[in-house]
Amino acid sequence: MTSIEVRRARTSDIPVIQALVEPLAARRILLGKDRVTLYEAVQEFRIAEVDGVAVGCGALHVMWEDLGEVRTLAVRDDHLGTGVGHAILDRIEADARDLGLSRLFCLTFETDFFGRHGFEPIGEKVVDPEVFAQLALSPDEGVAEFLDLARVKQNTLGNTRMLKHL
Repeated sequence: MTSIEVRRARTSDIPVIQALVEPLAARRILLGKDRVTLYEAVQEFRIAEVDGVAVGCGALHVMWEDLGEVRTLAVRDDHLGTGVGHAILDRIEADARDLGLSRLFCLTFETDFFGRHGFEPIGEKVVDPEVFAQLALSPDEGVAEFLDLARVKQNTLGNTRMLKHL
């Protein structure tokens, strides 16, 4: 059994992250991200390595005092089913707990994977109206997707909004 190491991303990992995401974006599984956006969020990313080679990535984006989002979880096709995604998600959940978050959100086509990890589909009202009003002020597209705002519907078609209580 090969061990999987999950570590913080560095700026030098951004081309690797982009290479992991691009095939999934081409298949419309993930939204593509510009390189500048990835650099701006590098501190949110974790990299999974097997034998020193990056084979997966994922990010944790804090949305509110108790709520974070799992973003850009990507695993190379040749490492699917080997525990890489699980290891990344475990690290993201540990990071979320360290930050004091109690809920994690994801917007995904991979409902079986996230379901096996305790995520459940959610409806529209997962925050109270006051928090909704504050979150609606965010320019972040992921927050808009979480809120299910009309302006991002084209990005979310076919995706399932899921939540896990930590």
